Amino acid sequence: MMQSRAEIIAEVLKICNEAKSAAKIMSNLSESPKNSILKQVKEAITINTNQILQANQIDIENAHKNGLEASKIDRLLIDENKINNIINSIDEIINLPDPVGKISYNVNRPNGLNIRRISTPIGVMLAIYESRPNVTADIASLAIKSGNVVILRSGTEAINSSKILADIFKKVLIENNLPSGAVSFCDNPNRDLIKELLKMDRFIDVVIPRGGKSLILAIAKHTRIPLFKHLDGNCHTYIHEDADFEKARKILLNAKMRRVGICGATESLLVDKKIARKILPILIDDLIKNGCEVRGDSLSRQIDKRVQKVTKKDYYQEYLDKILSLKIVSDINEAIDHIAKFGSSHTESIVTENYESAQQFLSQVDSAIVMHNASTQFADGGEFGLGAEVGISTGRLHARGPVGLEQLTTYKYQVVADCAIRK
Repeated sequence: MMQSRAEIIAEVLKICNEAKSAAKIMSNLSESPKNSILKQVKEAITINTNQILQANQIDIENAHKNGLEASKIDRLLIDENKINNIINSIDEIINLPDPVGKISYNVNRPNGLNIRRISTPIGVMLAIYESRPNVTADIASLAIKSGNVVILRSGTEAINSSKILADIFKKVLIENNLPSGAVSFCDNPNRDLIKELLKMDRFIDVVIPRGGKSLILAIAKHTRIPLFKHLDGNCHTYIHEDADFEKARKILLNAKMRRVGICGATESLLVDKKIARKILPILIDDLIKNGCEVRGDSLSRQIDKRVQKVTKKDYYQEYLDKILSLKIVSDINEAIDHIAKFGSSHTESIVTENYESAQQFLSQVDSAIVMHNASTQFADGGEFGLGAEVGISTGRLHARGPVGLEQLTTYKYQVVADCAIRK
């Protein structure tokens, strides 16, 4: 049944009002009750494992019927192992220190003022994401632990899996006499609802978009609310002239092929010209044996005939698939310049045994995450010891890299005096 604009606005206002009211309560919770809620959520997820798997099976069947690409179906799938990962992720968040109430500045001024800067929750967050149901649990858990509230909107392909997880959080909140509006889930498939939510800057403090570049650009176009921006993950691995060949093989294969559908997967390979003829055929062997198509420049195609012709568009591409762009560069400076031109400021890695070259790469590559002798697939809040994340921010304001608990706080200044009067 078609909804009128008035009906959609009424629905959105109800969600936003409930979230804003919940924010007043959740922001003042101490660490103990927040952890208690998350522990109960863990238990409820375990108890409801079969129901979660059944809901996910409906989403998987619908995805196949609708011709969803394989990489998105991989992200959509929940099995018992992924449920264990969700539970472990919540456990990690429980074990992290409360990010609220941390004092980062505390001075007594000559004017009689004691001034403290103290961390506080951001407030109301709107999370819009695509085909990963685990994001529902990750963001809801992070929101609760950081004293925030969240309005969740998953892609329609993950609607059943995401809703059942969100419902578990809501049920636990209600059982603890806390507002269910602290975790809202929008299961209305009407896209106009998202457009109206994005106008609610009176209620919503930050938007967390998680998905492809087109989704994030569309959200940015329709809102004045600040975003944790992550446009895409065009990550690079650069094999330097002083690379250890065995390390290079292992790192590249993992960086590209461990999971091709995540934002930390390497999409572009840069190889130093001085070692290209020796190492490239070995790297191509590994990639092709694992089903990866390699698209390279003219010199790489001269060295190995199995390399397909690359286009300029390929160098900008986040494939999220078994495809890799390749360029042979003359030196580290060309590698850094290539990343600056074509990269998305997400994650880049250099493979080298040369300390000075590694330091040059780490300091001069201007991305959120820069690595030395490590797979780009480590670009993850959990792997950084930050617990779960709401995403990797490639912007420069407030948060950059993994957006975890601390990045979901802002701060205020508390000023205390004894009848201080300014002259």
